[in-house]
Amino acid sequence: MTRTVDADYLVVGAGAAGLAFTDALVDHDPDVHVALVDRRDGVGGHWRAAYPFVRLHQASQFYGVASTVMGGGIQPSGPEAGLYERADQPAILAYYEQVLAERLVGRGRVTTYFGHGHAGGVLVPLDGGGPVVVPERCRVVDARYLAPDVPAELPPRFDVAAGAHVVPVNAVPALGAHSQHVVVGSGKTATDAIVWLLGEGIDPGAITWVRPRDPWMLDRAVVQPDPTVFLGMAGTMMQCAATATSLPALFLALEDAGVMTRVDRSVEPTMAKAPTLGAWELELLRSVEHVVRLGRVRSVEPGRLHLDDGTVDVAPDAVVVNCAADGLKNPARVPIWTPQAITPQPVRAGFPCFGAALAGYVEATRDDDTVKNALCAPSSYGNSLEQWAAMNVLGARNAAAFGAEPDIAAWASSVALNPARVAPDHPGSPALDAARERLATFGPPGVARLAALAGLS
Repeated sequence: MTRTVDADYLVVGAGAAGLAFTDALVDHDPDVHVALVDRRDGVGGHWRAAYPFVRLHQASQFYGVASTVMGGGIQPSGPEAGLYERADQPAILAYYEQVLAERLVGRGRVTTYFGHGHAGGVLVPLDGGGPVVVPERCRVVDARYLAPDVPAELPPRFDVAAGAHVVPVNAVPALGAHSQHVVVGSGKTATDAIVWLLGEGIDPGAITWVRPRDPWMLDRAVVQPDPTVFLGMAGTMMQCAATATSLPALFLALEDAGVMTRVDRSVEPTMAKAPTLGAWELELLRSVEHVVRLGRVRSVEPGRLHLDDGTVDVAPDAVVVNCAADGLKNPARVPIWTPQAITPQPVRAGFPCFGAALAGYVEATRDDDTVKNALCAPSSYGNSLEQWAAMNVLGARNAAAFGAEPDIAAWASSVALNPARVAPDHPGSPALDAARERLATFGPPGVARLAALAGLS
């Protein structure tokens, strides 16, 4: 039997972007109703399939939805004492379940269609039930555009011969004894896997790290929900950028300034997705000395890896941990608002939940798509050094555009998702004043230089 969705918006994807958009939309449009569809069996998107030891790489307050702050405050002890806490997978999923129950479905504003696919205006139950038709008036929000790949849900990107032991990162906690752990990947998933293995007592000498590219990472201590810290970091970044002779020179200057970090100081990284990393994690990663830099893995057979630029022998019983997936997608930027769909994308440099929430707020408070696109032009995630520079330029331009709108500026200063906010009740301090003054001084020349280095007009 065919049913019809009774909704004004169809949000496709119940992960971070879809929920941040939906939450802001229904909070600021009292009459709107949303249908939320996802192929998975519940809310949370890729977090439902994430590896069990994953944590947010940033403070929890920067993640989630605008109406409800995720997580607590500063950690009182442990290797990150003094930094804001970072939620693990169970906490993230519990948070999204709470938001769904209390803020969305519980208020009668959202109807969920879990276990459904979407194609051509029809929701198709994956269990074989009857289709659900979306009315033509329903505006589609494609929250899947930047959905990350999850190693546990995809086959390896390389061939696996019979007898080779290759597992996704999700399987690491259940591994038995092996003489060698081969971790494949350059990004956050790989660093998480190595940190977990070392934390479980695996000898660094028993780990081989296949690292096709070396990454630049942000020191987590300077990316915190404290405006003095965050704006101070931004001011330092722009001060370094203003006089940079090249992008490699800029990253080296940022390393000297305590903003960026890298695992191997003898290698200049070419990868700049720039997740945050704690000093304690960096120390552990540097203990792994067997690093393979021969490009991507092409095939694995028992006792041997074949890569772009050579072959490496490994132990016959080596377990290869596959961490190679596009966790941060980097497709072409498209206008967020088109006649076909609303496509949430980052608006600032990084911080995707803020970008999606901002798009939801703008959708609820503006009528003209041309105006909306002028306020929220898409940014993207960084990958290469040039893309990182472009991401920061586009984010700075957007911040100037939406920050010039009094209502948006007031809303942005009220939500913890916005890393650059100064809350209305902040007491202020000389250090905060100095950080803001430095950012105001070096922001314009820094952005202009970054634009030139990135090849932007």
